[in-house]
Amino acid sequence: MRKLVYGFLTTALVVLVGCVTINVYFPEAAAQKAADQFIGTVLDNGAPAPASSTAQPPARPRKHDQPSAMLLDLLVPAAYAADTPNIRLQTTTTEAIRARMQERFRSTLAALFDSGAVGFTRDGLVAVRDAAKVPLDQRAGLNAAVADENRDRDALYREVANANNHPEWEAQIRATFAKGWIERARAGWYYQDPSGAWKQK
Repeated sequence: MRKLVYGFLTTALVVLVGCVTINVYFPEAAAQKAADQFIGTVLDNGAPAPASSTAQPPARPRKHDQPSAMLLDLLVPAAYAADTPNIRLQTTTTEAIRARMQERFRSTLAALFDSGAVGFTRDGLVAVRDAAKVPLDQRAGLNAAVADENRDRDALYREVANANNHPEWEAQIRATFAKGWIERARAGWYYQDPSGAWKQK
């Protein structure tokens, strides 16, 4: 009888573990928090980098009072961690990008945003909105600054996805940052709405 019970429990355990799937979904809340911190340090004119390089969403409540939940915790303790992953934003590459973006914003882009010459695009980049706002002899510099900024932004989104071992998240990282740049835009700055039309904050 004891062998039968052990055999049944072993089979049930194997079936239970086999049925547990851990889906690693894109952690939107954590990504938004990390993006907001990064964007703030760029737009707030060189504010210090956040102390923590990892944004964490609130902890998921755990139901230890239920035997099945306790058994799952014992069998697959990483299930909860995988359910609420963190976003790693601080790497050597992202810090170099941040420094370039801060300097570019201070020296060039802030004035271009203030004048309405450039704006935030719906896909997380910067675009020339009205070149006439810039004197003719400075337009080459305008185009170069926008190209440099967009090169860094593309590299940033790719690096964040790769740093988190999920290159497939790049489009979602980009969308999260795009939303963040627009939300943090100052009054009077231009941005594109989802249809691509320019709006002024």
